[in-house]
Amino acid sequence: MSTASVKGGVPLAGGALPVLGHGLALARDPFGFLSSLPAYGELVRIRLGPQDVVMTCGPELTRAMLLDDRTFDKGGPFYERAREASGDGLVTCPHRLHRRQRRLCQPAFHEVRFPAYTEAMVASAVELVSSWRDGEVIDVNDAMVTLTMRAMVKAMFATQLSAELDRQVVDDLAVATGGIFRRMLTPPRLSRIPTPGNRRYNASQARLRTTVAEAITSRRADLADHGGLLSVLLSSQDEESETASGPAALSDTEVAEQVLTFFLAGAETTANLLAWIVYELGRAPALQERLHAQTVDALGGRPPSYDLLPVLTSADHATTEALRMYPPAWFLTRTASRDADLGGVRLPAGTTLGYSAYLIHRRPDLYPDPDRFDPDRWEGRKPDRTAYIPFGAGARKCIGDRFAHIQAVLSLAVMTAGWRFAPVTDRVPRAAVHATLMPGGLRMRVLSRT
Repeated sequence: MSTASVKGGVPLAGGALPVLGHGLALARDPFGFLSSLPAYGELVRIRLGPQDVVMTCGPELTRAMLLDDRTFDKGGPFYERAREASGDGLVTCPHRLHRRQRRLCQPAFHEVRFPAYTEAMVASAVELVSSWRDGEVIDVNDAMVTLTMRAMVKAMFATQLSAELDRQVVDDLAVATGGIFRRMLTPPRLSRIPTPGNRRYNASQARLRTTVAEAITSRRADLADHGGLLSVLLSSQDEESETASGPAALSDTEVAEQVLTFFLAGAETTANLLAWIVYELGRAPALQERLHAQTVDALGGRPPSYDLLPVLTSADHATTEALRMYPPAWFLTRTASRDADLGGVRLPAGTTLGYSAYLIHRRPDLYPDPDRFDPDRWEGRKPDRTAYIPFGAGARKCIGDRFAHIQAVLSLAVMTAGWRFAPVTDRVPRAAVHATLMPGGLRMRVLSRT
């Protein structure tokens, strides 16, 4: 990008290395690196490889950027790599394609669809905990990815994949999401070298696309509405799109891109959110017992369900707090589509910008004692739209925000109603840096309450 007009007005963060820039610092200690940026001001430059990125460090500037999605379009190294995985889906598509796609995808997230989705969420959580044995030590990340992936598959296809295909999809998604972030931090030419990692990434991409294409072909031949996300996407019609910005329905290619987008954006993000909640509950036994007691009392012997969401307040507050402390979409980029002013600084067209919900959510001036997991801070309080942005803001706010939040609440209710989590070590898990943040190597002992 051209940075002649911003270098004088936007300071460069310290510690940049030749070739890699700040990529190594971001990969080694993402929490520490991001938390250091507000000290430079509301805007600060970082380098990812040879590319400069102007980071917004304050909530007001970040919100101003997100609300003006025409000027600050989806772009930059994160979305360039994400498009390799999912094409121009709803999350990655440019502004000119977004409004039509949003209208066509919105029916899949209408409130009337959620009772069926929540059945899939609860069934997947019950299936997971039924496989646990009292006193067993589990790999939390693996367990949560399995849970959310199974729920997403059921919600998407309204059917059950074979066990072998289910495992393959989970594995391929893990490789894909990890590859997106690694490619963002390294020069593009390195992605073309046939290393084992690059070959795994390319193979996983090919298998995912084949699986989705076969599912679309099969469902196109079956005109019945099975209630899944895929059926809604295939049947969605929008007359405004036909006259304004494209065909009135999604093509098979567009449906495939939306399916891949929902898988890549939804499965691992919610899994990581649940893993962090489990970690925090394990290190706060009193809080975990209180959550268990409130959940059992609210359920009254009934299984969690869509209708019971309003009374699962403790699980809801724990989810809200985890989204504050560990926002899954922790680092995202934008590109200025035209010359613009932000925070009194002139940004030429083509400038790459970045923002981090994690950075905003950990500012002590916005959240007292920001590094403490405190679900009670949400008692009688709703999140501030400017200072709480785990799902973004404006027209490009995540369409699946309610889906993800509900899945976390219901899964948490299933797990904590019948099980207790106990740490097996005092070691603080290091964040494993992917497109999302996961607690690396987290293992917990599960203890049955029955």
